[in-house]
Amino acid sequence: MTSQATTDATTDFDVAPGDLAAMTSSRPTGHGAVRAYDWIDHHATNRPTKEAVRDLGTERSFTYGDLDRRVEAMAGYLTSLGIGRGDRVAVLAHNGVEYFDVQFACARTGSICVLLNWRLTVPELEYIVNDSSPKLLVHDVSFTESATELQQRCSIGTLLGIDGGGPDSPYEQALAAGAEVAVERVGLTHDDVITIMYTSGTTGLPKGAMITHGMNFWNAVNLGFPVGVGPDTVHLNVLPLFHIGGLNCYSNPVLHAGGTVVTVRAFEPGEVLRLLGDPDHGITHFFAVPAPYQFMMQHPDFADTDLSRLRVAGVGGAPCALAIMEAWIERGVLLMQGFGMTETSPACIALDPGDALRKIGSTGKALVHAEFRIVDEEGRDCAPDQVGELWVAGPNITPGYWNRPDATAEAFEGRWLKTGDAARIDDEGFVYIVDRWKDMYISGGENVYPAEIENVLYQLPQVAEAAIIGVPNDRWGEVGLAVLALKPGAELDRATVVDHCVGQLAKFKVPNDIAIVEELPRNATGKVLKRELRTQFVDDDAPDIS
Repeated sequence: MTSQATTDATTDFDVAPGDLAAMTSSRPTGHGAVRAYDWIDHHATNRPTKEAVRDLGTERSFTYGDLDRRVEAMAGYLTSLGIGRGDRVAVLAHNGVEYFDVQFACARTGSICVLLNWRLTVPELEYIVNDSSPKLLVHDVSFTESATELQQRCSIGTLLGIDGGGPDSPYEQALAAGAEVAVERVGLTHDDVITIMYTSGTTGLPKGAMITHGMNFWNAVNLGFPVGVGPDTVHLNVLPLFHIGGLNCYSNPVLHAGGTVVTVRAFEPGEVLRLLGDPDHGITHFFAVPAPYQFMMQHPDFADTDLSRLRVAGVGGAPCALAIMEAWIERGVLLMQGFGMTETSPACIALDPGDALRKIGSTGKALVHAEFRIVDEEGRDCAPDQVGELWVAGPNITPGYWNRPDATAEAFEGRWLKTGDAARIDDEGFVYIVDRWKDMYISGGENVYPAEIENVLYQLPQVAEAAIIGVPNDRWGEVGLAVLALKPGAELDRATVVDHCVGQLAKFKVPNDIAIVEELPRNATGKVLKRELRTQFVDDDAPDIS
């Protein structure tokens, strides 16, 4: 079944020389060559004294006039390094105003920001940095060792350290120098790439999803209406800004609307509850994956926190347990569920809070400028309550993957992005995510792809066969279980497996436990039957892996 059609065009368009989206993907975006406008410049002109960013990590506040000057200074610094249209600038940092400086400076110079997951190890980041080839790496000084190693391994031209917000910080000194450099604004369209965000690939190699200016704009439009974003919005951002959920739910939409983004460096349940309840901060909007909501509801301050000023609390990135929904409903907060991906910028489907009680478990309906289909294995539309694969389309969809036309071709059927998620709709058109076609699982809001971990496990000399499955966990939603078949006479324990993985994988990818079997179940072609492993290890009688 297909949702209501969107307004996005489907005709080809002329491609200007050097258009990176066109060079890296044979699939027409269909967005049209619409000019990209500078949101920060607009608000600095019309409301220069309005607060734009409240950076709690450094206890600084910036008006739109301040932010505009910082963006222009960073653009000047990029210009002084010879960084211009199509060049990449990487960021490896905790949350702070610097993410917005760099993002909008890249927009003014035509360059592209590459946002790096600081949870990854240097070997994991090495592939990403080599693939994107940034000329500059902006990093927190706490990541200096990793940044220096990446510079040596990947031939990065320049490193720039963020050391707090004082005048002695190399980053702030670079802004002071950049303020003296004249910047020639680059004319861009909605089809130009502004950000590359890497997602783990099912083959074990990350893929760089290209985020265009148009995708950011349409996401701001798609989310702005249902969550009521406006100039009076005060959004508390706790998710990492290298993540699509942190950057675009709802930080970028809030800056598009002229509201205020409040950033914290890291999530701590008691502190976030304090901020939500503090009238001096006046938080109106909040977004998180289910785990932070769970941690907050388990905190002793949850029952007494004043949540009356919170207009919208969004949740996504993983299925939200009924117990979490009910706990927040009892406090008068209806969690707004939705579906999205890095490749969809991310908003596609959302559940209106008015339907939250009667449609618990649903992700809702298509947003205003998005559409979906649920199709069977032959690509035919499914009937209500028939399970099929969720496909999505609209002007908010990525044009493809950086340097990966093969992955781009595989991900699309015409203009439809194949999500790899099994879903159904009910007789009212509400979408329910049933399961995943792919083997990916979500731990603490982070996507984990088993093939990458299995490649590392096979490095252990004791291992004959390895498979990773996600198993339920009360704290993280899901964690990895390594199901291993050992070589004759070999022995292996959990500690050895974990120690082997820790140095090569981010913490959320490291298997939480192991199970030893004689052999893995396979089909006639030799493919491991992970559904049988889930039947064996994920059932009502199996103990919780915690």
